[in-house]
Parts: sequence; C-alpha cells; structure tokens
Amino acid sequence: MTHSGAGGRLAGKRAVVLGAAGHDNMGQAIARRFAAEGARVTVAGRHPDELQRLAGKIDGHAVTADITVPADMAELARRSVALMGGIDIAVNATGWGLLKPFLDTTPDELSRMTALQFTGPFTFFQEMLRAMTGGGSIIQISSATATIMLNDHAAYMGTKAGTDHLIRCVAHEFGARGIRANSISPGLTDTPMNADAKKIPGLFDAFVSAYPLGRIGTKEDIAAAAVWLAGDECFMTGQNLQVNGGLTLRRNPSREEMQHAVAAATA
Repeated sequence: MTHSGAGGRLAGKRAVVLGAAGHDNMGQAIARRFAAEGARVTVAGRHPDELQRLAGKIDGHAVTADITVPADMAELARRSVALMGGIDIAVNATGWGLLKPFLDTTPDELSRMTALQFTGPFTFFQEMLRAMTGGGSIIQISSATATIMLNDHAAYMGTKAGTDHLIRCVAHEFGARGIRANSISPGLTDTPMNADAKKIPGLFDAFVSAYPLGRIGTKEDIAAAAVWLAGDECFMTGQNLQVNGGLTLRRNPSREEMQHAVAAATA
C-alpha cells in the first residue's frame, strides 16, 4: 500500500481524479503519483471494483461516478468534500479514443463524444469550482490532436479542443479566487486506451520520428506534469501544456506513412 507522504510536493492537498477506473490507465498513474507526493486522493470513474483496488493501494477513497451524468458529478463533489474535508485539486482524465472517418461518424457517436468530452467536463468543472473554497488547481487531460491533425479523429479532436477553451474560461473567471486551470496535451502515449494500436506491428514506430525527444510518451510523463500543475509552485493558468516530447513542433504521421510502416514491419 502506498501511503501519502507528509513531506511530498502535494502534502496536505486534497485531490479528485476522475477517469481512474481503467486498470493502469493515465488517471491511475496520476492518482498514484499524487498520493506519493503527499496528497489525499479520491479516485472516481464507472468501475467500482477497480476504483476500490486502486484506493486501497494509495490509502485513498473511491467514488463511482459517470462524467456524463450531472447528478453523479454533484455527488462526486459532495462525497469528496465529506471524505477529505475539501477539494484543492481536480483532474479530468476521461476520454474515448474514437477513430472514425469524418463522413462515417454517426449522430449517436457525436452525441456520445460530446457528452463525454465536452458537456461532461463542463459539469465536472462546475461542481469542482463550487467545492473549491480555498483556491486550487483544475487539470484537464487534453491531446496533442487538439492542436495538430490526425486522420479519422475529428470528433475526438474537436471536443478536446472545445474543452481546452473551457479551461481558458475557467482560468479567466476564477483566477481571482486563487483557482488555476490548465490542460495537459499528451501525444501518442503508451496507455490501455492505445493497447490495440500498440499491437499493430510498426504502428508506434511510425510516430517515433515525429518526436524531437525520440520516444513515445508514458503515463508517468503526464503524471509528473500534473504534479507541477497541482502544486503551489505553479504560477500558470489558462494554458495547454504540451507534454508530448515536442510532437506539436512537427506533426503526426500521415495515413500513408503509417500504412508504409506497418507494411514494412510485417513484410
């Protein structure tokens, strides 16, 4: 069991991490790092067994909640305050990596994507802001593709970009209350959401040359950035932190480049 350390960079902070119900996903990596840095952590998501497992390992709390259900967001805020005495840090790490050609994306898929990656985060931010009575930090996990192009990803990219602008609105309106709001934009990252893509020979290799730092990002890279954004040393708000090894200095590979890399790896 990982217990909160009294001397960590987030000692005394109370954090909510939504989107931490997938085994070993990005939300879980952030929650583990927050706990290691001294924060008390409430993890939330849709799968109670996995949340309880994680909470037990980090000496934290678990709340089952669906970001697309407004009543769940209100209850998450209420229970987090009851469990921890308040909220200082709120992270939204939910997402759905839909890959679908623009013309083939259905109204139902657009509705689901909007609920998960725009309307839901809007409600989550509202409830966290209401509960943050002594300042704090709101962190949205965005994507490099909210800035640079990737084929067959329009619904995902558009909603992530829209939520980045919500973060700017929160930063503008609530800075006077001592609340910071920022996004983190990973590139292609080795997470469970990308597990199927990683199984395709050569596909990850097609991306490596696009990264000036020469490697695919990890969950731990994102967790480290989240720690800085969550801590009192951070004097930044309304920004989208590009934690992607310099990918947004260049571009994602084209469809043809990915196909060539896969073909070369399987030849």
